[in-house]
Amino acid sequence: MNQIESDKVKIIIGGDVCPAGDSLRLFEEGDATGLFGSFLLEFSKADCVVLNLECPLFDGDSPIVKDGPVLKASTRSINALKAASIDAVNLANNHALDHCEVGLRSTIEVCNHSGIQTIGAGVNLEAARRIHVINKKGVKIGFLALAEHEFSIAGTDCWGVNPLDLIDYVRNIKQNINKWDHLIVLLHGGAENYPLPSPRLMDTCRFLIEMGANAVVCQHSHCAGCYEEYLGGFIVYGQGNLLFDYPNQAASWYVGFLVNLEIEKNGKTRFSILPFQQSRGAIGISRLPEEEEKEFLNTIRLRSKSIIEQGFVKSQWEKFCKEHHYYYINKTLGHNRIVRWLNRTGTITRLLYSQRSLLGIHNILSCESNREVMELIFEMMESKKL
Repeated sequence: MNQIESDKVKIIIGGDVCPAGDSLRLFEEGDATGLFGSFLLEFSKADCVVLNLECPLFDGDSPIVKDGPVLKASTRSINALKAASIDAVNLANNHALDHCEVGLRSTIEVCNHSGIQTIGAGVNLEAARRIHVINKKGVKIGFLALAEHEFSIAGTDCWGVNPLDLIDYVRNIKQNINKWDHLIVLLHGGAENYPLPSPRLMDTCRFLIEMGANAVVCQHSHCAGCYEEYLGGFIVYGQGNLLFDYPNQAASWYVGFLVNLEIEKNGKTRFSILPFQQSRGAIGISRLPEEEEKEFLNTIRLRSKSIIEQGFVKSQWEKFCKEHHYYYINKTLGHNRIVRWLNRTGTITRLLYSQRSLLGIHNILSCESNREVMELIFEMMESKKL
C-alpha cells in the first residue's frame, strides 16, 4: 500500500525467501517487523512488492526424488508475508514441486486465501505462463515468471511452473502485448553462487528485453550479482537471497539487495538497489553497517561496469567452468559420493572414459535433437513408462 502520493509507480522486487531455521517461528507468528525490520517502511511506500517464494507451503509430506535439497515450510508461514503486505510471490523456481503437485496446490491456495497473488505456476502450462497484470495509477504493469528446466516444469495437463522457452516467450508477448504498458520478467536461473552472468544468460536476458520486456530480474544464484541497462531496459543478474536462514553457506549467501523500480506514465523508469544483510548473526534482514554498505555498493557497481567490457563475461565464465569442471563431470556421469571423492582431480575420468566416450556425452548434451531424446527417455523412466 502506497502511503506517499506520487505519479510514479514504485515496484519493489525481493529475491529468494524460504521460511527456515530460526526465522521460521517468526514467519508462522506473522512477525513481519522481526523479519523485515526497517525495510517494512520501504514496502509501505511501494505500489507493489513481489518476491520469490523458494519453497512450497505445505503441512503434509510428499517429497519428490530429485537432485538437490527438497524444501518446504508450514502453511502458517504465510502469516508474515501477509503482515508485510506482500502483493505477489513468484513460484517459477526449481523448488515449486518439491512436494509434488499437492504441495504446489497448497502453496497457491494458501497465498490466494491470504490475498497474495501467485505468478509463474499453476495447474498446467497454460496457467503457469499467464502474465499477471496490475493497474496502478493508470499504468498497467505485467509480470511474467520463467524458470530454467529442473524438477518443477509444468505440462499441458500437469501442475508446475513456466519454463524458460524463448519461442513460447515470443508467442506469449505477441498474444498479450496490448494488456500492459510495462513488462517485468522474473527469471529463475543462472549458476548458483556465481555473481556474473554466463554468456548464454546475458544473451538470453538481452533477447527478453529486445522482444518486449522493460526489466528482467534474475534470481536463484543465492548471491548478489550485477546489473546493466540495455536498450532502455534494466537487467539484474542475481539479487541474492531476501530471507533464507540456511547454515554453513558462503558469506555471499547472507547479503543481497532489493530491486527498486519507479515507473512514470510515459514509460521512463528509474532503477536503484537497496542492500541488506539477512540471517547473519540475527534473525531477519537489516541494513548493512555503513562502511560495509559502501563497499558492497562499490563492488556491485564495478562488477556491473565490467560485464559490458568486451570479452569479460566469456573469460570469467571460462574461469568458473575450469574451477568446477570435475564437479560437473561427476554430476554428468552419475558418480556416487565415493567415486566423486576419488575423481576430485579427474583420476576416474582419465582411467575409465576415453576421449571418444566423453565426446559422445558432449554430443548428447550439446545437440538439440539428441538432448531432446534423452530428456524424454529420463521423463519416461521417472514416470515408470520405461
